[in-house]
Amino acid sequence: MMQRYKSFTGYFISRYGTRLQKVVVDAGFSCPNRDGTTGTGGCTYCDNRAFHPGYSTPDKSLTLQIDEGIEFHRVRYCKAGGYLAYFQPYSNTHAPLEDLRRIYKPALEDPRISGIVVATRPDCIDARKLKYFRDLSLEKIVILEYGVESCYNRTLQRINRCHTWEQSAAAIRDTAALGIHTCVHMIFGLPGESREEMLSEAGILSRLPLTSLKLHQLQIVKGTPMEKEFAEKPGDFVTFSLHQYLDFIIDFLERLRPDIFIERVAGEVPPRFVHSNPWGLIRNVEILRLLEKRLEERNTFQGALYVNPTESATDGNPQPPAGLNENAPA
Repeated sequence: MMQRYKSFTGYFISRYGTRLQKVVVDAGFSCPNRDGTTGTGGCTYCDNRAFHPGYSTPDKSLTLQIDEGIEFHRVRYCKAGGYLAYFQPYSNTHAPLEDLRRIYKPALEDPRISGIVVATRPDCIDARKLKYFRDLSLEKIVILEYGVESCYNRTLQRINRCHTWEQSAAAIRDTAALGIHTCVHMIFGLPGESREEMLSEAGILSRLPLTSLKLHQLQIVKGTPMEKEFAEKPGDFVTFSLHQYLDFIIDFLERLRPDIFIERVAGEVPPRFVHSNPWGLIRNVEILRLLEKRLEERNTFQGALYVNPTESATDGNPQPPAGLNENAPA
């Protein structure tokens, strides 16, 4: 069967000879747009309780979280041949390097853990931290996952990210230059962005040295500032039915560089956290099945419309195509 997109499922098997399962751990970090470093309030869409499992809470030791996470995944993902400690909640490099060494140590010394996945922001990394991760990567698997969310500065300002696209591009390039697996997280449906602008991000991201990409639809989480914004200005949001989203993702993949691995195409938030659940209780595995079916129906594949550009992704803030949503609120 033709592989129509670069699935992340077989990435670890092809590179490391076995399937590796991420075990989410909460090391008690904060974010610079929460603690006053760059801002307060956090991202307007975010409630971290909605994005990580119940066994992962900062009141437990890292070792206990790993124990419970491995036990959880042994039942759910019995084919895993090893585990990665996934430092997911908040910004997991938002601390001095000396603190990071201490925090990561229990995971790195656990013989069951093959490496670490570190979710963070582009403004929480520097040359010393990157050298540390580079050195770690010589002995363990290391993946740095940057929350970029959007390539447009006006969107980043509106959702209170408190960093810029230029910072994202620089962090990605610096990380990849040291041979570190570089992943980017994106959200589709953020306020003020048109469908065409979201599709244009495929070309923007393709000009960066990414290893992998995580794609999520915007989900309106209860009690967040974005829930209020969505109620007050629903016309500022592009919303997708499930079938519309599948076609959008395929349009995006067609424009994306064909060697970028796709870790996810959609997000899952527990129903008790979301404002509404227009797709029902469908799980990601079923969404992937529908995506593969739709790719076959359209007889297309990742990179089908990709054109290798000559311009640099860091030459200023990328602009939306002419005439598309240029007057969206900042």
